[in-house]
Amino acid sequence: MCAAASGGVPDVLPAEPGGYQGYRALYGSKFVAPAISPGGPVRNLNGQVITDSNGNVGFPGYNGMTGTNALAYTLDMQTHGVPVTFTYLTDLHDSAVTGAGLGSGTPTYERQLRAENAAFGTFFRDLAAHGITKANTLFVITADEGDHFVGSAPSPANCNGVTIACSYSKVGEVDGNLTGMLAAKGITTPFDVQADSAPSFYIHGQPGATAPRVRAMERAVARLSAHDLSTGRTVPLTGYLADPVELRLLHMITSDPKRTPSFTLFGNPDFFLSTGPANCGASCVSEPSGGDAWNHGTVSPEINTTWLGLVGPGVRHLGVDNTTWSDHTDIQPTMMALLGLRDDYAPDGRVLTEALSPQALAPAMRTDTAELLKLGQVYTQIEAAVGAFGLDTLQASTRALASSGPGDATYASVESQLQKLGATRDALAAKMRSALLGAAFYGRPVAEPEARSLIAQGERLLGEAAVLAAGAPLHH
Repeated sequence: MCAAASGGVPDVLPAEPGGYQGYRALYGSKFVAPAISPGGPVRNLNGQVITDSNGNVGFPGYNGMTGTNALAYTLDMQTHGVPVTFTYLTDLHDSAVTGAGLGSGTPTYERQLRAENAAFGTFFRDLAAHGITKANTLFVITADEGDHFVGSAPSPANCNGVTIACSYSKVGEVDGNLTGMLAAKGITTPFDVQADSAPSFYIHGQPGATAPRVRAMERAVARLSAHDLSTGRTVPLTGYLADPVELRLLHMITSDPKRTPSFTLFGNPDFFLSTGPANCGASCVSEPSGGDAWNHGTVSPEINTTWLGLVGPGVRHLGVDNTTWSDHTDIQPTMMALLGLRDDYAPDGRVLTEALSPQALAPAMRTDTAELLKLGQVYTQIEAAVGAFGLDTLQASTRALASSGPGDATYASVESQLQKLGATRDALAAKMRSALLGAAFYGRPVAEPEARSLIAQGERLLGEAAVLAAGAPLHH
């Protein structure tokens, strides 16, 4: 919690524009609670003292931030001098009591949904009682990612959870032992992974990308299959593969070589993949006892597709809008534009012009608005990790890493073309970003010829990525 207060501590970031003189920060429930609930322990929206799972008074923990608890903290902060609040909400598809995954439409899942809906109703009602409404406050609600359910089909087939409850014969992700799977294919090169549905492989000794043991492991991983215990079928394990060349295009790599993986496997969303014994015995897959049933982190439509809700001054009343393509990086600049603020750094996203009412647009955005909107949309498709450029280059990367043949010719050719596309994308995206942010925050309208030129270059780049994804060589 950070807010202006009398007697603030000295500014320790004097180089920050405007500084933080007069602000004080509190960290941790022990120190935050007395400031936002001076009358005693923080109480949830039902009037009960918030406790953890062991009954200790205070922060309820990662899995205890249901709407009843989390929104109570937000309400208290908003009404005790903290005008900007960020709230984490625990997912509802795991049991709040046992932590086990729940299938959609089951009685427990539906009960938790109804409780969350009621909590939001209480939250908005109590905020309004303090004069905090959508007429004077910006509300933003989103999810960091979608989740993929791992389990059998619901029963009965016509269940909806509202009038007909659903049940599932199988609920739970499938754990896979990559060490054992690869050993069965003769790959015994030592490696570690960052366990996930999209595990990153770190081959010991950090050999170069073209080292024979790296290429051998990539080809073997590309051909892995496993028994999917949730469906009873044997399925391909690998959806996509990306080495540092492609990871750089996806903005998934740092400048620290020790953190750079040999490659990353974007796996079948039914599986959670890690290392284990080289000898798996009868099977290298199992179902965890904890009942985790919702996977995320890999590339899959239901995981990569999330939703964003905006309401407040300057936001258009569009209702449910299935046409606007936004990226998480677009949320922050859109909020700043609506609040009349700007950063001292250039964000990676764009202002979602589609969501703003005409009067909320900066004056420089009102010139050739249609062209500016199109520019922003093309920019998103070449920059977002799961935009058209990212998915097409990922498809090409997978083909390259899975390839084999004399001299690794396909691999070398595709990798070279990906690097060229990446260099072109980075240079073009920088120009687009400068134009978009200039119009949104610095009073620099984008001239129509400039916008059209950038759009044309972006569309040409997207076309080249699609050609490479289809398996055809590029001609420069």
